[in-house]
Amino acid sequence: MPDLKTTLAEARTIAVVGCSDKPWRTSNAITRYLKEARYRVIPVNPNIETCEGEPAYPDLQSLPDDVRIDIVNIFRHPSHTAEMVAMAVDYAQATGTKPTIWTQIGVSTSEARNKAEAAGLPYVHNRCIMVEHQRLLGSY
Repeated sequence: MPDLKTTLAEARTIAVVGCSDKPWRTSNAITRYLKEARYRVIPVNPNIETCEGEPAYPDLQSLPDDVRIDIVNIFRHPSHTAEMVAMAVDYAQATGTKPTIWTQIGVSTSEARNKAEAAGLPYVHNRCIMVEHQRLLGSY
């Protein structure tokens, strides 16, 4: 697992895969928190148009060319996590980047982890990005 403090301190842009436009959902609250912590947050969900005032994209391949993701934060059911990691791997190969794959608590799978590691992408599993940010970097 990568050094979480360094990962969070150096990141500027975070894609929230599975972001919800419903304010009571955890993914929405964490998106809001990350924005308030001054990250650029890119919602990724084919079923919504916006999240917390940001345009949502159906997948990582649909992002504008000038967007470079540092962390792909996954909020999907474990049955979809490996597919989301594969999407992140494709994005990394297409852009020549190495975003950290960050799976929220309860969504990590060994298949997803193996895909990320096989592609040489850092993988954080079963950690809440908001909790880790507060613990390691303090409040925004």
